[in-house]
Amino acid sequence: MNGEFDADGYPTEGTLEKIRIWPLQNFRALIEFVGELWRYPEYWEVAGRKIEAHTGGWSGNEEIIGALKGNQMFWSCCWQSSKRGGHYEFELLEALDS
Repeated sequence: MNGEFDADGYPTEGTLEKIRIWPLQNFRALIEFVGELWRYPEYWEVAGRKIEAHTGGWSGNEEIIGALKGNQMFWSCCWQSSKRGGHYEFELLEALDS
């Protein structure tokens, strides 16, 4: 895993920054990276180009979602919906699914 965590198990600022600046050319790798970071991996589901994420109430996962939102290209191209309670749906565009 390429992400780093602090002593309490939360993603470091460096890890969150890596998500925020992830290049447009390979969002599939971004999804794989985030999936490795996600606490409660049973709440991170990837099926083809569709991704369902549930934060499970853990603030570290919410920080990861915040970093994904900070990646303006990812969020504008891939975000599909959000629901109260920490539920998010994304879909990789075919052109970005490399």
